[in-house]
Amino acid sequence: MKRFKPVTEPDNFDARCRKRGRAWLKKHPKYRRPADYWSEFEPKLRDAFSGLCGYCVMVTMKCQVDHFVPVAILKIHKKDQDAYEWKNFRYGEGVINQRKSNHLVLDPFKVRDDWFELLLPSLQLVLTPAVPARQRKLAEFTIKRLGLRDSEVVVRYRKKFFEMYQARKLTVEGLDEVAPLIAAAIRRDLARGVDWRR
Repeated sequence: MKRFKPVTEPDNFDARCRKRGRAWLKKHPKYRRPADYWSEFEPKLRDAFSGLCGYCVMVTMKCQVDHFVPVAILKIHKKDQDAYEWKNFRYGEGVINQRKSNHLVLDPFKVRDDWFELLLPSLQLVLTPAVPARQRKLAEFTIKRLGLRDSEVVVRYRKKFFEMYQARKLTVEGLDEVAPLIAAAIRRDLARGVDWRR
């Protein structure tokens, strides 16, 4: 993971999502799943995250709007209206979003860039000593629950980008845009005299 900066909600968000959502909630107090008025803002959220999944920090094919505090938890705490709040949206790969399910994890808006490190050539994500003691348990839970350490889906994406770099089809600067954690790992190894290119 790495830190992302929150951006201001789109101009038409209040009318198109927040107000419509709140009106829908009043009409459907016993809902199973709230009406989706957020998906039309997926392109704006994608731009806010530079096209990167907020959790695996790569460009993937199936990113979507993620409710950072899951709808089920909002419902339990009677904060249903936050299902329609821009501040509760993150951008996440669909498989990771499914794994997250109804769990609370580290917030991409609050993590620090130096809390995680990608190892080469295994492509596994590990915690660094920089993770504060009070956050360490949640950080461990997050990478395990979301499959960020070594799940097949995440490693497959990492492997593809890493192999493109190795084959000189992608530069480190190119990796900065599509897989910045891999770019950081490569720069770290280059500084140690290790070059993974073929």
